[in-house]
Amino acid sequence: MNSVTKHFEHLKIPLEDIKSATNNFADSNCIGQGGFGKVYKGQLLLSGGNNVVAIKRLDRAFGQGNPEFWKEITMLSIYKHKNIVSLLGFCDENDEKILVYEYASKTSLDKYLNSNDLTWVQRLKICIDAARGLAYFHNPGGSQQRVLHRDIKSSNILLDDNWNARISDLGLSKFGPADQKYTFLLSIPVGTIGYCDPLYVETGLLTKESDVYSFGVVLFEVLCGRLCVDINNEKRQPFTGLVRKSYKKDNIDEIIYVNIKKEINPYSLKEFTTIAYQCLKRDREERPLMTKVVEMLENALKYQMQGPTDMQGMQQQQQQYPFAPLRKQ
Repeated sequence: MNSVTKHFEHLKIPLEDIKSATNNFADSNCIGQGGFGKVYKGQLLLSGGNNVVAIKRLDRAFGQGNPEFWKEITMLSIYKHKNIVSLLGFCDENDEKILVYEYASKTSLDKYLNSNDLTWVQRLKICIDAARGLAYFHNPGGSQQRVLHRDIKSSNILLDDNWNARISDLGLSKFGPADQKYTFLLSIPVGTIGYCDPLYVETGLLTKESDVYSFGVVLFEVLCGRLCVDINNEKRQPFTGLVRKSYKKDNIDEIIYVNIKKEINPYSLKEFTTIAYQCLKRDREERPLMTKVVEMLENALKYQMQGPTDMQGMQQQQQQYPFAPLRKQ
């Protein structure tokens, strides 16, 4: 790891500075916990200014270790986008493995699925942000390698003061060739129950379409106002099964989060559910590209922003240009 450490020398932050920023990892500074370990809020002097940061400390008891630590540093140093979380530095001292990020004041999307804080328009904008970040991973400009995230879920979508969304947590991600229509990598399936592509779980073949499936789950979480896994109700019907059943029976209205149901424009809902359902297709070749997901989510937002006076024109447009099947590009 010496050569790797040397390459990222400019990102190193002394352990003493991190201990000072977190009051020696005090519980009062802890703001969350994930697969990597606990996350702390603190203030660090970086680039000549005082920055509020999120500090993620590796706890090997959760199953991750050095490979995930260095993967995160490598990925976030190469791939930079406004909808991907920014890595500000790291610490690799005294067997400590610590990652330092920009602070997301609103924490993660999963905390707001059933909250009145988010209108339908805000939910759409968050989905568009996250889709743009994932589309960039799959189609990085000027790079021969795309990133397959492998753990897309609502808790890995972070939100700032203005509800701008950024994709986080690349410790499980993999590189794949970007110059091929389909990228197949054989790997031991990892991810999170409820979000993981069943085809990937069954075959061990990882593709960018596996991320697309996971993102489709997130889209329906946003619409339904609930997590895909309900740990408090084992008898409840599996989330994706419920979504597919409702979509096919054309009664998606029955599973929409009640607090946003009345505000959703029907054309916005149609566009949103069409693309979200495509993401969950069993056949990976029927799943859309993330660029197409971005496009249709943007359309859903445009429909939502139209006033009542535009409804007649929208109806005419819908008759002229019905929803076309999604094709691979």
